[in-house]
Formats: sequence, structure tokens, C-alpha cells
Amino acid sequence: MDLNEIARKLEGLQTVSSISKILNIKKRTSINYIWQLRKKGYLTTSYGKRKIRLYKINSLSKKTNGYNFYELLNKYSKIKLFTKEDYIIHSAKKPSVEEILARGIASKEFRVVLSSLGLFNKIKNWSIFKFFANKYNIKKKVGALYDVARSIMRVKRMDKRIRKSLFSGKGGYIIPKIKTRDFKDVEKLWNVFIPFNKQDLEVYKE
Repeated sequence: MDLNEIARKLEGLQTVSSISKILNIKKRTSINYIWQLRKKGYLTTSYGKRKIRLYKINSLSKKTNGYNFYELLNKYSKIKLFTKEDYIIHSAKKPSVEEILARGIASKEFRVVLSSLGLFNKIKNWSIFKFFANKYNIKKKVGALYDVARSIMRVKRMDKRIRKSLFSGKGGYIIPKIKTRDFKDVEKLWNVFIPFNKQDLEVYKE
């Protein structure tokens, strides 16, 4: 059974259980089909009551291959996000941790940026991360958040040349009009306003 035929049979709003019942397959197989349908653009995800995942399937909405940013962020981060929206990164290649972290910081959304902090200890290539920090014009913000992350968890050591290059970026607010009283030393060094209190970061110590 090809994906287009599956999408036609599942047209509408579904759950893993309903997909299993309609196609008469096991739930594990249903999850595999969900991944394939999303990748081909037939499916988007939302959340219902009690954070149950709902899958909207449209057999006519085939799009370019892509990856769901929120699903990748949840995969890598300790802080999970539950959102009713999809943020699809259209790419033939799976986005790297470095790209997901940069996109998260560039989102300017409190929960997304907070969740993204955990990815600092998963960076494998600082040069690639620098590329994305430059692409999204967040170099100083990246440097400031790295120092914040380093103060509350173990993180990968940043290359000294990369760190020095980040100071050439633009300062200001990470999240518009939000600043706190903590991390004043970091703010002064980078000329960037940190939106988190130390209490917000306690989850990373658990």
C-alpha cells in the first residue's frame, strides 16, 4: 500500500489507535506510517485534551520533504514542548543539533529558548554552530546563553576562536522586553539581556 493510498484512507483527524484500527495494523506500524506521512507532507500534528497527539491527514497536501522542528527539539532536550502547531524544516537532510539549537534561540519564544539550552551539551561541531548563529544573526545571544548553560550544567567546551568571533554580533534582548535580575555578569559581558531566573533553570539540575 503506497502512502497516497494510506493518506486517502486516513483522511481527517486521527490518533495512533484510530490509524491502527482503520488499517488493521499494530500501533508500532502506525507510528512508522505517521513518520512517513509527515515526511512526505501528508500529515501535521496537534495536541488534544490530556496532551493526546492528534494527526491531521490530507491526501492532497503533499509537500517537499521536511522535518518537524519541535519533534527534533523534544528528542534532544530534557524539557519537552507540547505545541498545537507544526514547524516544518524543509530539507532533504535531517537538521543537525547545531541547527536546531540556533533555530530555537532565534525563535524568541521563552519555552523554546529554555528547552534549547540543553542542546549545548550535544554540540559536535562548533564551526557548524557558528555558521547557523551567523545565519540567524544571534551570535552574541548564543555566547551569552552558552555561559548561562555552563553555569547550571555540563556543556561541551566551546572553541576559543569561535567564542571570540561571537562578540562581533548584535546584543539586546533574547526575548523581546524580557530581562531578569540574575546573570548580570553574563549580561554585562555580552551586552545581552538574559530572560531566565536561576529558578527557571532548576529543571536541568534534576
